[in-house]
Amino acid sequence: MKIRISGNLLKPVVALLLTVMAFSAKAQSAEGEKLFKQNCAVCHSSHTDQKLTGPGLAGIFDRAPKGDWLKRWILNNEKLIKSGDAYATKIYAENGNAAMTVFEGQLDEKQVDEIIAFLKGPAPVKAKPATPGASGVTAEATDAAGIDPLYLILGALVILGVMLITLRGVRVALQNNMNRAEGKDELPETTFWQEVKMWMSGNRRLVGVICIILAFGGMKSCWDACYDLGVYYDWETQKGYNPEQPIKFSHKLHAGENEIPCQYCHNSVEKSRHAGIPTVNVCMNCHKGIQSGPQYGETEIAKIYVAAGFDPKTQQYDASKQNPLKWIKVHNLPDHVYFNHSQHVVVGKVECTTCHGDVKNMTVAEQKSPLTMKWCIECHRKTEVSMKGNAYYDRLHAALKEKYAGQYDVKFTVDKIGGLECGKCHY
Repeated sequence: MKIRISGNLLKPVVALLLTVMAFSAKAQSAEGEKLFKQNCAVCHSSHTDQKLTGPGLAGIFDRAPKGDWLKRWILNNEKLIKSGDAYATKIYAENGNAAMTVFEGQLDEKQVDEIIAFLKGPAPVKAKPATPGASGVTAEATDAAGIDPLYLILGALVILGVMLITLRGVRVALQNNMNRAEGKDELPETTFWQEVKMWMSGNRRLVGVICIILAFGGMKSCWDACYDLGVYYDWETQKGYNPEQPIKFSHKLHAGENEIPCQYCHNSVEKSRHAGIPTVNVCMNCHKGIQSGPQYGETEIAKIYVAAGFDPKTQQYDASKQNPLKWIKVHNLPDHVYFNHSQHVVVGKVECTTCHGDVKNMTVAEQKSPLTMKWCIECHRKTEVSMKGNAYYDRLHAALKEKYAGQYDVKFTVDKIGGLECGKCHY
């Protein structure tokens, strides 16, 4: 049996297939660009001849052997060189016998295909730097001004007071009209505060109860305010603190869009008490080749070169021209507080976002958590200890199972392993 497809039906089917293929190619290229930035951009420029650590990749498909040679080179260039491949040996010698990273085990063949598809495609379009508005700041950097809740409460009290005085005047006027109609005397002239005093003298027990409630409520508020005191009694170090840094560094661009792991820049977070501030050398790992950004163009990246004493034209460093960056710390703790990043990140398996907020969506780094003692204690009371597969807790886990035997609903939170002991956090 033969099936015929009419021309009217065939056209939309072909158009649909072409559209799907175009979108698939575009998606593959976008994924390839992301993979290239994460793995290759440190050493290679994608669509130019500019030499970084390795050669520029413009025209690579005209130079390299055909077939799957490029894929095999990316996955394991050492294996290709040892096999005696002529072009692989030539490239190795031309680059001073400097071996490229072996990506076999880090990237699969599909990911390498996506990188190659990106290199075959057109060069990515550079976004124009954001231009300041009339006020001198970009729209992204401008936040809507919020209203202090205290002003809202005060405003509500003022409105309530006006309403009470108005309603009192209406009540007195209506009562006097009724008294006149009935031939009675009008109400004596009294002020609002005189009426309040008269009401209080006639309802002394109720007034006493209200005063007691207000007194205890005030004491509770004072206690909570002291309990919630932040790092230092300095409003700059409270929630929302986002100081201007020497370089406009966007976490949203680097950690969010480019998916650079936090540990790449803060490389001591897994092995030290401190997360560490990235050195200029870490910045230069990428920006030796990436000389223009999507938001500020070359302006901010040029500051990195000044700090490193680097000349982007000659690709040379001059130690005499180095000028260290003075980053401003955002998250501060008082000197008598002990906090260990490696203990929380490695042993406790706490995510960075738990304390620092959604950094991947922050253009400017900002303190999102209060970092108060109360905040830490509450976290220790509700966070379960990650014991499964964690050798650090094997002995402790066995002891706790014996101690809490029969209590099936018990949760081994941090407070049950000494997380509330004063000496754990204070010297």
